[in-house]
Amino acid sequence: MRYLNYINGQWKEPTTGEYKENTSPHNGENLGEFPSSAKADVQEAVTAAKEAFLSWKKSSFQERASYLRKAAAFLKENIEEVGRDLALEEGKTLAESIGETQRAISILEYYAAEGLQPTGDVIPSANPETLLYTNRVPVGPVGLITPWNFPIAIPVWKLAPALIYGNTVVIKPADLTPKSVYHVMKAFDEAGMPAGVVNCVFGRGSVVGNELVENPGIKAISFTGSNQVGLQIQREATANGKKVQLEMGGKNPLIVLADADVEKAVSIAINGAFKSTGQKCTATSRVIVEEGIYEAFRDRLVERTKELKVGDPLQAETFMGPAVSKGQRDGVLAMIEAGKEEAALLCGGETPAEEELANGFYVKPTIFENVPQDARIAKEEIFGPVIALFKVNSYEEAIDMANDTEYGLSAAICTNNLTLANRFVDDIEAGIVHVNSETAGAEPQVPFGGCKASSTGSREQGKTAIEFYTQVKTVYVDRM
Repeated sequence: MRYLNYINGQWKEPTTGEYKENTSPHNGENLGEFPSSAKADVQEAVTAAKEAFLSWKKSSFQERASYLRKAAAFLKENIEEVGRDLALEEGKTLAESIGETQRAISILEYYAAEGLQPTGDVIPSANPETLLYTNRVPVGPVGLITPWNFPIAIPVWKLAPALIYGNTVVIKPADLTPKSVYHVMKAFDEAGMPAGVVNCVFGRGSVVGNELVENPGIKAISFTGSNQVGLQIQREATANGKKVQLEMGGKNPLIVLADADVEKAVSIAINGAFKSTGQKCTATSRVIVEEGIYEAFRDRLVERTKELKVGDPLQAETFMGPAVSKGQRDGVLAMIEAGKEEAALLCGGETPAEEELANGFYVKPTIFENVPQDARIAKEEIFGPVIALFKVNSYEEAIDMANDTEYGLSAAICTNNLTLANRFVDDIEAGIVHVNSETAGAEPQVPFGGCKASSTGSREQGKTAIEFYTQVKTVYVDRM
């Protein structure tokens, strides 16, 4: 089946007439063909967004919210189909995929409710006869460039606030996972969204993404992806006068102190590191364990990791599916090979031997110990199911090691010591902090983002999303 771009309220073929096959990372099954669009397709979408913005920005918050609720209801009615398609094209398990779809629904419902919240302040003036207040206005047409690892949740957590605050949108989905965003576009189409408010152009980042960054009709760019691409976008977009929001990499630590419950801490480590095949910017990649329980923790972690079911993401018993593509799997294997030169491999480190997985992009969950702090697997984001284990003598040594990274997205600690837990919240250099829970996971009503090299610009999600998708007007009203 061929799928089309969504531009100005219509499903349209790309001007190139060219399409790219979307395939399953489990077995190479053809999941459909999606447009390989050209600059002309993006320009048409931007023009539609510019024209629609003139009326959309004047619509009421309640009217905008009604479209978000209708889109959420459509996804809810089709959650099994959407979740299955997500699992097929991205590789995460069916349970995780349906859960991610539910998360997208929750985000739409949350921002629909935000339409009833205040958007400004009345501020006392030095002149008692002056009415002084602030208001927020939309930025304009915005460009959204989204990743493959959360192919429905991340597009929606950018789309929903952009729309509720009065912006129009051109979105460029990841070319590895286009069908998930197709479902979102279909939801808005079924909701009766006015033409031009939401536009979707499929294709390569070097074509579609570049045009969004360069086109003067786009006033802001929100990007989630690699640091290399994100920083390039930032340079080019800011040079063109655009607002920029970047969510990028992580090298997230989990500290396990000696007073922690070993079994619970092992579960937290496994879920944080290996769910979604480790393909999360918030995935646990460094586990730092105090020496009093290091051996017990290590042995149990390895034992339980070896028991994990790796395989077909549609099977209920599967814990971990394939990497999203051959290139992604090969990159993870290359980092594992580098790890074998620098550290001690405890388990995994190879592709599964099962014949039924031979056509998929699988890699076993992998654990290393005796890892030097300057090793590549300790410093670089792997974006795969790999844990680097470290032994430390104290909380102070653990926090120093945890902060020894260019990234600062998420971090977690396992402890029953409330004093040290509170110290950790203050000491850790991360935008998201977990106490006795995994580094991955984010609720829609709170800000999402990191510090250091993980993020730039204002936070996503929650009430803070308004900062990026609006501008503040300060208004003085006096008598004649």
